[in-house]
Amino acid sequence: MISILIPFKNTEQFLTECLKSIVEQTFENWEVLAVNDHSTDSSRALVNSFALKDSRIKLLDNEGTGIIPALRYAYTIAKGAYITRMDSDDIMKPNRLQNMLHSLEEKGKGHVAVGQVRYFSDRGISDGYSRYEKWLNQLTSTGENYNEIYKECVIPSPCWLVHREDFEACGGFEPNRYPEDYDLTFRFYEKKIKVIPCDEVLHLWRDYDTRTSRTHVHYAQNYFLDIKLHYFLKLDYNPKRPLVIWGAGFKGKKIAKTLLEKNIAFNWLCDNPKKINKEIYGQQMRHFSILRKLKSPQSIITVANENAQLEITNYLHSLDQKTMQDYFFFC
Repeated sequence: MISILIPFKNTEQFLTECLKSIVEQTFENWEVLAVNDHSTDSSRALVNSFALKDSRIKLLDNEGTGIIPALRYAYTIAKGAYITRMDSDDIMKPNRLQNMLHSLEEKGKGHVAVGQVRYFSDRGISDGYSRYEKWLNQLTSTGENYNEIYKECVIPSPCWLVHREDFEACGGFEPNRYPEDYDLTFRFYEKKIKVIPCDEVLHLWRDYDTRTSRTHVHYAQNYFLDIKLHYFLKLDYNPKRPLVIWGAGFKGKKIAKTLLEKNIAFNWLCDNPKKINKEIYGQQMRHFSILRKLKSPQSIITVANENAQLEITNYLHSLDQKTMQDYFFFC
């Protein structure tokens, strides 16, 4: 059985499409644990109407507040040997569960099944979301999602499936870190859960102004940076190697400030003549050419401009440096 965990709050206008897409799945051995997170609209009544018609759908009320407590509570009820989650405003393609389960059965434990995603909206999709969709699907098509894990969340929260044992080995929903989907992705990476490539769109991602990822403080940029740096220091940072930060924008400054608070030494690089040799937080900005003088450095790159990123990548390659070993893009 597949257990599908769905936290929901005030999404009455989307829940019918969401639940119908699950009921109409080609794979039928599933259960839905739908957790009402203190909705003030008719969402709860709507889910209850589905539950009365289909015993596979269970309506629960969040004992705490927020997505993580809702997911934790749902998981205590879940009975499936396979675990996934779903957003209450999205739509599953009809073969999503069957496709993912087949992939997991074929590859065995130690793997996570994912699917490609497609954004949709009544008003059209922004260029930023369109680029994110393309980037994410390219990674998913080859299963090389972890190669760019420090850039953005590389496993979409409502489009994965894992064995229950693997999920629990990764800590389940226990950590209290937001964004919770990004944190879970890092834990898959930490436990070396391999991503199974997928070249098919299995999930339709709805975009609208009041979507949680657009409006909630837990999905602000500083939360993403905190998670990135937390896992970098835990999983990929080698304290015996010189640490380098590229860039002095918002992200570079936030990371530098955190490293200073942790008493972690670093070199701060840029190519802006107005900043070179100036100090920020008491740290001198230096020209990137000093990298050649450092012995086996590790670089955190916070430069957002795509052309500059390409130039930096080419420069690092000229020094025989490798991504996810010697340099890490945090943007």
